[in-house]
Amino acid sequence: MTGADLDAVRDGLWHAVAGGDEDTALALVRQARASGADPETLLMDVVAAVQRRIGVAWAAGRLSVAREHAATAINDRVVTLLATPDEGAEPPARRGRVVMACVEGEWHALPARLVAEVLRLRGWRVDFLGGRTPARHLVDHLRRSAADAVLLSSSLPTRLPAAHAAVTACRSVGTPVLVGGAAFGPDGRYARLLGADAWAPGAREAADVLAAGLERPAHTAARHPVDDLPHLADQEYTLVTRARSRLVKQTLADLTGRLPALRRFDDEQWERTAEDLAHTVDFLAAALYVDDTRLFTDFLTWTADILSARGVPGRSLLPALGSLGEQLHDFPRARRLLDEGALALGDLPGG
Repeated sequence: MTGADLDAVRDGLWHAVAGGDEDTALALVRQARASGADPETLLMDVVAAVQRRIGVAWAAGRLSVAREHAATAINDRVVTLLATPDEGAEPPARRGRVVMACVEGEWHALPARLVAEVLRLRGWRVDFLGGRTPARHLVDHLRRSAADAVLLSSSLPTRLPAAHAAVTACRSVGTPVLVGGAAFGPDGRYARLLGADAWAPGAREAADVLAAGLERPAHTAARHPVDDLPHLADQEYTLVTRARSRLVKQTLADLTGRLPALRRFDDEQWERTAEDLAHTVDFLAAALYVDDTRLFTDFLTWTADILSARGVPGRSLLPALGSLGEQLHDFPRARRLLDEGALALGDLPGG
């Protein structure tokens, strides 16, 4: 199958999933398989590419949350189709056994499933545990399975503390950990910071890392996060996390006093505003955890872009940052992050 043929399949699958047409989506992929396209190529160069396009369309306001969920569900059905071996096909040579899971709280399971299916196609036995896997359940499975490695996936940086706990727990029982997903940064910077044995930006790279081999860590006692991240000794991450509900509630009250237009919000607008504020606090906490300003400023500029696509000025985030700064006046690292966030918003067009 030529590059132009793949482009046509990608475009056709995009229109099918965006339109909620599961039958057409499955028919397109069946036809591509019959035309000689191998499953790995379709998984990575078609399905994964379409899934990224779904996310971009949602962020730009071209897909509603419901349509985005429906499109993702159809893509998941396409993965199931591609993961089913052709009748009579010779199975690949066996390599070893790995465990694939999303970190606790991470419900974006499709990227992890794509990795799992590519590894299966390359001969690995994969125990796919799905989304939101608690570290204790993961370790319990490792003790029963004697896996060669664990692969952890996370899309959201707010799950980095959970990822850290999972990495530490898996390595404490002697199992090497390979991580991937947008949460770990475009260059894997947070993977190294949190003690993972390796990082891969995609399924093919993960397969290459496993093929090269990962050294088993020595069995050790579980470490405390502050052992790896000394800056956590100031307790700012812990205190901000515990105060999350209070911070959101007070910020809403402050914004109502400063911005009279908010008093005319309906219930749905209030709910969205509260969700946005909660996400802001969550990303502030995640940035405190890894002590990285960029994590927070990237979130703010991304959120500003989404708001702008929905007709809301990105600078509307600034009063919320001001309120949070006042409430966290005794937290020097948090104040620095909030100040840098305000500067980043001010640098945006119209900011």
